[in-house]
Amino acid sequence: MLATLVIFLREGVEASMIVAILLAYLNRIGKREHFRDVFLGVGAALLLATATGAVVYTTVRSYDGTRGQTIFETVTYLIAAVVLTYMTFWMRRHARSLSSELRSRAQAALDGKARWGLGLLAFQAVGREGLETVVFTLAILFSTSPAGAVSGAAIGLAGALVIACVIYRLGHKLNLGKFFTVIGVLLMVFAAGLLADAVENLQELGWLPVLDLPLWHSGRLLSESSAFGDVMHSFFGYSDAPTALQLLVYVGYLVIAVAAYLGLGAGLRSRRKAAQAVSGAQSPAPRDGEGRSHDAVSGPVRSR
Repeated sequence: MLATLVIFLREGVEASMIVAILLAYLNRIGKREHFRDVFLGVGAALLLATATGAVVYTTVRSYDGTRGQTIFETVTYLIAAVVLTYMTFWMRRHARSLSSELRSRAQAALDGKARWGLGLLAFQAVGREGLETVVFTLAILFSTSPAGAVSGAAIGLAGALVIACVIYRLGHKLNLGKFFTVIGVLLMVFAAGLLADAVENLQELGWLPVLDLPLWHSGRLLSESSAFGDVMHSFFGYSDAPTALQLLVYVGYLVIAVAAYLGLGAGLRSRRKAAQAVSGAQSPAPRDGEGRSHDAVSGPVRSR
């Protein structure tokens, strides 16, 4: 439940940001008649993502308990972990340029006088988020109960819609940078759990016969099959009988990925401060009535 809640919250907010940027730009240039094209593209993307996820999940579940299902689950875990990591780092690096990129692509579609151009732009942008969500959700469904996953998805999506409304009303007054930083760290914890699940499956298949003895058995204290154990497993990668390789991969990924992610954020902030200092030094300082120069007091910088 917790895993799908965070996934749908994060992906929902990102998709909502894309739609909000497109709608705000169209409203600003007086092209509100194209709102319909954007909504059609969004609807088509959501239908495609939902249909794809339903078909894949139903097909794989028909092979329940087979070696083929285990192999498919393992591949899904690995793909989800890789895409999740890449997506989180990409968003951190390109968040500030996302708005300008979308506006330029929207203007290009309008200049081409193709009404379907805006719909296609919305379809591509939201469809990418939808397909990413499908991959992550499939990975969760293979490792937890469907009922809990669906409940978490519903809560996360509802939360994303609320945040989307707030974004549309308040816009730049929200500090979305901190929001995505916290969510990004949580998603890396989830990715570490997916990698641990993949290692467990690979060892069960006999494809990774190293460090495959359980380090401990904590099933009596907290079983994976219990309600709370299921939540801990699906999001935090909890195992009541982890092998040494599972633990090594889990901890190693978390240490490297989180350190790199937070280091990237610190580096971006340092470069922005340096750029602001350079631009400030190049601007002549205002002078008071007696001719003495003094620094101007600027207003607070708000994150988009």
